[in-house]
Amino acid sequence: MAWLALHLLLVVSFSCRDIFRVVAEGPTILPVSVKNFSHKSETALSTVLGQKLLASNPVREALATYVQGGGIETGYGYFAPNVPGTYRLVFELHYPDERVEYELPSIRSGAAGLRMAGLLDNIGRTSYDALREILVKTLAQSVWRDHPDVKSVRAILGSVGLPSIGEFEKGTRESYEFLYAYDFSLKNKPATPRDR
Repeated sequence: MAWLALHLLLVVSFSCRDIFRVVAEGPTILPVSVKNFSHKSETALSTVLGQKLLASNPVREALATYVQGGGIETGYGYFAPNVPGTYRLVFELHYPDERVEYELPSIRSGAAGLRMAGLLDNIGRTSYDALREILVKTLAQSVWRDHPDVKSVRAILGSVGLPSIGEFEKGTRESYEFLYAYDFSLKNKPATPRDR
């Protein structure tokens, strides 16, 4: 019973943390005071759940192993996925003849688009630079597969800023903010199944 209670407490805690994060960061109709409360609550829950501890801390490692193994800390809140869509990834393709082209990650279905939006959201929120670069490099693999003659690829990750309702009514549209750029060349090209 104690184990079940602990498991359910973790599910509720991570769900509440995700809901507080969505309210604090997302455009909502809630007043600013609720957003401030949500931000403080999300920070407090992250601290209680050990996410502010060092990555090598045994308590954080044990908790992370359990919640990830149990599927507790996934990209969703209470009932449905949080469809963020607030990060964009653009690949800048550089060819040997100095030509430059731009390409977005290839999406083949609506469901894949939702998964990609969630993945980009997680990549954008990742505080560990090496992990972020590995994830972006993995996405760049499809570019290398579709464009084998490319000399180098620059992956540019940015966030999308949405206007308030008042700004939108005045004609303001979404804006983009540069966050990270990663350069991949032939010498660090991601391995494809043909290369292995």
